[in-house]
Amino acid sequence: MSAAGRLRAALILSFLSPLVGGAAEQAATPSGLPEMEDRRNAQYAGQLEAWLRDYLVDQYAERASAAWKRDYSSVEAFVKSVEPNRAGWRQVVKPPALQKTGPVERSPHAPLADLKAEWIKIPLGSLTSEGIFVVPDGATPDRPAPLVIVQHGIGSFPERNFGLMDEGGAYHAYARELLKAGFAVLAPMNLRSVERRNRIERLCRLADLSLPGIELVRMQRLLDEALADPRVDGKRVGMWGLSLGGLATMFWTPLEPRIQVAVVAGWFNHRRNKMVIPDKRYSCFLETKEEHAFFDGWLTAYSDADVVSLICPRPLMIQTGKKDGIAWWPMVVEEFEAAKEHYRKLGIEDRIELDLRDGGHETHVESGLRFLSRWLKHPPGK
Repeated sequence: MSAAGRLRAALILSFLSPLVGGAAEQAATPSGLPEMEDRRNAQYAGQLEAWLRDYLVDQYAERASAAWKRDYSSVEAFVKSVEPNRAGWRQVVKPPALQKTGPVERSPHAPLADLKAEWIKIPLGSLTSEGIFVVPDGATPDRPAPLVIVQHGIGSFPERNFGLMDEGGAYHAYARELLKAGFAVLAPMNLRSVERRNRIERLCRLADLSLPGIELVRMQRLLDEALADPRVDGKRVGMWGLSLGGLATMFWTPLEPRIQVAVVAGWFNHRRNKMVIPDKRYSCFLETKEEHAFFDGWLTAYSDADVVSLICPRPLMIQTGKKDGIAWWPMVVEEFEAAKEHYRKLGIEDRIELDLRDGGHETHVESGLRFLSRWLKHPPGK
């Protein structure tokens, strides 16, 4: 037999040897090996988690300090100084290039017939962008209305923003209240269940995308259509989202300059702790099945306070309930103070507010309407 043949025979025997040993060899497993192996593996898992926790949480401040070179000498200088980080944030959100590929479908939306609401459907290749569009009574081309993008959270849907099927009362029909106050409303439809978002997010990672990135572009195409309506003022656009809609508001506003004012409800957080550190005082994403909430590179330099610096100098309101289990409210206050510092250093701290109340996971309608009205309907100096 040749040397190559002997080598092939040896390889075959090496693969077969565990099989020919049979039950006798299995029975010869040394006592205590399974327990030892399990303990060894658990120790390694603990090492990995501790190492990553140190990087993500303990080393964050030093890493972010090196990554951001903010210039507070003027608003213009500040915006210019964070542009490299805005590009980095785009690499976290990873929006694809999606354009309208056919005629837009607009039809009366029966569940909100009393508001004369329309359901808009825009083809984007094999995807579609869909949502509700409503213009308030009295809006005309001569007196166009400001527009607010209203984004539902996980487990919800566009109609719930208007009070439909809102059994828990978290939304307080805030989209309907916006209409009463004279705002046009655009309510995009996003994927709503944890299980489905988990599944799609896995595919997105394989494609070097993210689901919030896809949904950002879907919203942008809806916004194109809404702003083409002469009854809407394209220079006065805001966004207000609850829960995962708050994520959308935080993620999208830095990348969509047409959004001039933002209200984030039930999302803003001490992001390092929220994602990484289990604590009985709040729900930590690491301890949940919400795999969809993890994005490549998020905690390299983009905690919530840092992302806010990509929204600044635009006005921003944070709405948080002390009884909301997504966060421990003192940590929210700590992160908010860090976010407010960007505005304070620029002399525009009146543009950022924290509405902290005793309630739970919900919108605060009165303060949100006041804030949006101040900055979109009656901006200072106009």
